[in-house]
Formats: sequence, C-alpha cells, structure tokens
Amino acid sequence: MKKILITGASGFVGSHLVEEALRRDLDVYAGIRKSSSREYLQDERINFVELNFEDKDQMSILMKRKQFDYVIHNAGVVSAPKLSDYMRVNFEYTKNFVEAIEASGEQLDKFTYISSAASYGPVPSKDLTDFLKEEDTPRPINAYGEAKLASERYLASLHDFPYVVIRPTGVYGPREKEILTFFKMINRNVEGYIGFRRQHLAFVYVKDLVRAVLDATTSSEVSRKSYFISDGRYYAQWDIGKTAKQILNKKTLRFHIPVTLVRSIAWVLEQAGKLSGSYPPLNLEKVRILESLNWKCDIEPLKEDLNFQPQYDMEEGLEETLAWYKEQGWL
Repeated sequence: MKKILITGASGFVGSHLVEEALRRDLDVYAGIRKSSSREYLQDERINFVELNFEDKDQMSILMKRKQFDYVIHNAGVVSAPKLSDYMRVNFEYTKNFVEAIEASGEQLDKFTYISSAASYGPVPSKDLTDFLKEEDTPRPINAYGEAKLASERYLASLHDFPYVVIRPTGVYGPREKEILTFFKMINRNVEGYIGFRRQHLAFVYVKDLVRAVLDATTSSEVSRKSYFISDGRYYAQWDIGKTAKQILNKKTLRFHIPVTLVRSIAWVLEQAGKLSGSYPPLNLEKVRILESLNWKCDIEPLKEDLNFQPQYDMEEGLEETLAWYKEQGWL
C-alpha cells in the first residue's frame, strides 16, 4: 500500500483530499498542527502527524522514518494580518519542507504543490475571450499570489525533483466558509456585487479538484509540470447568484457597490482588525482578486495529460454544497 502525507489536512480542501486518498486505498497521513480541528478527519484509517514547518530537522527525521511515497503540500494561508506572512508561510515554509525532504535522503514518487491561479494573476488583456495559459508571463496582483509564484519557481529550479503544481481557480463545496457569506445574503433575499463591469470567473467543485490532484500525484507519467484547473466553464459574477437563487427558491434585491467604496470599507476593516487582533474576510488583498475582470484559464493540458473531465458544473456543485450547508445549519 502506497503511503501519502497530506499537509493542511484539517482544512476545507485538505479534508477532502484525505477522503479521496482513503477512497483510493492509500495509507493516509494527515499533516496537522497541535491546534488543528479534527472535525472532518474522523475516519479510523487516518494516521496523524504534527508538522512544524520552521523545524527542518524535525521534518527531515519524520520523512526518513515514515518513508512516504507521495506528499501533497496543501498547507498555507489565504488571509493573513501581515503581508509578510504570505511569503513566510506560503513560500518559506514550502522551501523548508522540500529541503527537509531532500536532507532525509528519501526519494518521493511525487511532491504535489497546491498553488493557485493567483500565482499568475488575472488575464492582463481587456479581451474577455482570452485565457490564462501556462506559457503566459505570471503577473500576480497580491501578496498571496506572489508567494505562491515564488514556491512554483523554487520547485522548478530544483534538479530532478519530482513535483507537480496544481493551480485551482475559485474552489467551492461543502465545508467552504468564505463564499458562504454570499449565500447567506441570498438566503436573506439580498444579492450584492462589487463593481458594475461584467467579469469572467472560473470555479472548480472541490470533489473535481481533489480527484485531479490525486490523479496527478499518483501518475507515473506526469512530473515537473504545472496545471490550471477549473470546471471548464466560465461565469459572469451574477451567474452564481442566479443559480443559488434557483436552488434556494429565493427572490432578491440586487445591488452593486462601487469598487472604490469597497476598497475604503476593506481598509477600515483591516485597521479595526489590527486593533482587535483579528483579520477581516473582506480585506484589500481579497478586493484585488474580486475586482479583477477575467480569471478564465486553459485546462486542456490537464485533459490531455490526465484525461481530466469535470463531473460537476456550477448547478450540480451548488446543489450539493447548499444542501450540505442546510444540513449543518450553516444556512
């Protein structure tokens, strides 16, 4: 039985990765912190390891002792109170981890890095028919994207290290909490958007994402390559609300908030967060993403190399997601 370590296993994507790895009869180790919740990691087949990404010696000893075949490095931060935290956690910790793996002398079959389309930034042209492609020049627009790109470039610089990079677009599904705020608004008959210009957005349902990640990780044919992933369809920002309203059987009051006002609100929330020691979901980093016009990406390489075929479109994915939110009392 092949042995796999999944970091960031307690989170939204991480817990789904664990479930998919168990479904494939892998010997699964969930990499967590002492403070991590195990709410979604209840399967008795799961092994747990605590990781300290600042301690390369500890990680090296762990890798030597456990002799993993695969590693999926999913741990990271999406929101952080200090801009320097993005680079520290999403890049420096990744570099520490890889150096620890190499110092252990163990040879992995595959190291899969969960990056983000943010490492490239949105399509730079104003032509909404354009796509993000692997051969494009990355132009990240926030600190999160810059840190993810730094990790991608570091992996590419290594000689003969067997890595794969997966760049998801917007990921949604059961357990996801950020987009939940929007669905709560719709459930209360309110539908708000940032700005007035049409956007082209890309999404991937979490079950499609984790299936592709495990396919790439366990493939003996794919190595030292990077892939964008979405459901292959592209949506205007109000398409999400339209679909959710149909599923929830709601009518809403729709409004648009000017981008300049949203930036001001985000700035105020950030300042308040610094005083309280918390970091608001709406922040300037997030606004830069939300106001971008085109996140369409090319998933043909993923289809060609791994025969990836999305099983969920937005309607099917939201049906499952909203039903789960209701079951959990989140909606």
